[in-house]
Amino acid sequence: MTPVNESIPVEFILLGFSDQPWLEFLLFVVFFISYMVTIFGNLTIILVSRLDSRLQTPMYFFLTNLSLLDLCYTTSTVPQLLVNLHSTRKVISYGGCVAQLFIFLALGATECVLLPVMSFDRFVAICRPLHYSVIMRQRLCLQLAAASWITGFSNAMWLSILTLQLPLCGPFVLDHFLCEVPALLKLSCVDTTANEAELFFVSMLFHLVPFTLIVISYAFIARAVLRIQSAEGRQKAFGTCGSHLLVVSLFYGTAISMYLQPPSPSSKDRGKMVSLFYGIVAPMLNPLIYTLRNKEVKEAFKRLMARVFLIKK
Repeated sequence: MTPVNESIPVEFILLGFSDQPWLEFLLFVVFFISYMVTIFGNLTIILVSRLDSRLQTPMYFFLTNLSLLDLCYTTSTVPQLLVNLHSTRKVISYGGCVAQLFIFLALGATECVLLPVMSFDRFVAICRPLHYSVIMRQRLCLQLAAASWITGFSNAMWLSILTLQLPLCGPFVLDHFLCEVPALLKLSCVDTTANEAELFFVSMLFHLVPFTLIVISYAFIARAVLRIQSAEGRQKAFGTCGSHLLVVSLFYGTAISMYLQPPSPSSKDRGKMVSLFYGIVAPMLNPLIYTLRNKEVKEAFKRLMARVFLIKK
């Protein structure tokens, strides 16, 4: 048996987009602007939801959790990506890679659980409006939000341990722009079939099961809305769900396409593009979707700006 060159890396080289150096400056500008928009948009939703008394409802409580999650989600990857795009030495320390891997897994899994929780809130609001305040009491909202975060971080701990305990062989070069499980598995000195099967199982569990629950919730919502007699009532009911449906489509569509499609020669580049989308683009689009399509948020933002200008005067 040939011995393997097994060791603990000090750092990893992230190839990222180094095979297309002419694109790096353009990508740096695009990602920097996207990151600024993401920070501003999600912070705005958090501040408006917490400071405006009219938005002290379960729907906006969960939206605040989603905005906080997206803020952390994109911050776990974009700063390091920007540094590497601007530098000739594209590396990340072993500790930084472990932290990025854990945070990315934790927040991704948390969002998978939080989105069906938000759809449950809409289900109760539209299908059980008279019991909404009784069912969606503050204690239950806190429990559902806490369960989402605890489930996501527990899953990340398990997957991170399974991945990081594998012996790695040099050179420690990741053909990606972040530390992700599939990229790290390729550096392993041993057979990773079991790890890949576990990753596939977890992906099925955290993507398809919540997505199925969301579809079931919206099937009941659609049936309830169609029973509403007035067109204005139907439009208002659909309006409260439209933003959430768009966010669900963005998140689950991209995540499922990454982890559940069979491998192909283009899987490497496809994985990078999809990771960019749900790690950078989706967190930027989520606050835009909720603010541009939601009159309550827009009105609350106007009231907040009016208060700020009034204080300055």
